[in-house]
Amino acid sequence: MLIRKAEAADARSILAVIMPAIREGATYALDPSLSEDAALAYWLGDDKETFVAQEGGEVVGTYFIRPNQGGGGGHVCNCGYMTSPTALGRGIASRMCQHSLDHARQRQYRAMQFNFVVSTNDRAIRLWLRMGFDVVGRLPGAFEHPTKGFVDALVMFQTL
Repeated sequence: MLIRKAEAADARSILAVIMPAIREGATYALDPSLSEDAALAYWLGDDKETFVAQEGGEVVGTYFIRPNQGGGGGHVCNCGYMTSPTALGRGIASRMCQHSLDHARQRQYRAMQFNFVVSTNDRAIRLWLRMGFDVVGRLPGAFEHPTKGFVDALVMFQTL
């Protein structure tokens, strides 16, 4: 698998990865009715470095990394990851996470923080724990899940 910086030519492939999760509305605090243009503007925003994961020339995942906060909080980064629905369970998110941790260290970040991990996203939580993150906070009822109602969101953190 190749993980590389996203290019403008990757836009359609990135949309194919991110739109199913956005439309489902179960794991990201993004409006499920978000337009494709708005979704791309968010995922490829100027405040982010965005990467794609490719297998056999096909984009099977994407992630971004950015400072979690400005000023005195700029030494902590934040990431968002999405894997193609057709590629779930193949270790792609794990490899993207490892790539992001390595990239964060190269960029001199001192920690990585996930601000809003939906508590019903068991697959992601298991992965982040396996990758060395700790749950450092719980936001009661912070996310309105489309089928489970109001559920908690977790704050997860790892010192680099």
